[in-house]
Amino acid sequence: MWSSETILLVEDEQGVRDLVRDVLQARGYTVLEARHGIEALAVARRHRDPIDLLLTDVVMPRMGGPELAECLAARQPGLKVLYMSGYTERAVVHHHVLDSDAPYLQKPVTVEAITRRVREVLDVSSR
Repeated sequence: MWSSETILLVEDEQGVRDLVRDVLQARGYTVLEARHGIEALAVARRHRDPIDLLLTDVVMPRMGGPELAECLAARQPGLKVLYMSGYTERAVVHHHVLDSDAPYLQKPVTVEAITRRVREVLDVSSR
């Protein structure tokens, strides 16, 4: 599988960020990286082309994933978002961090899960 989409990967854990970046780049995605939401906003501002997917941790220092997604969607309506977290999906929904229908990837991640969920979210037509 080879792709040409651009993904903004936002993850504060270096090891997770490295793994996800390597998996996505091996499949042809262009990967922009940031350690937290504030840094991601700067990366997105410098990147001139559209971003096809925001792949972001839910809970991060300085700015979490949901707030980041909201800021980026204001600049790029229709931006697709895939959240990931070490917290269970039920926990983040229960605590009103995410909507129950938000695309979600549970950590620890596997190569197969990353590949499959990223493709699923990218393939969903815009609403």
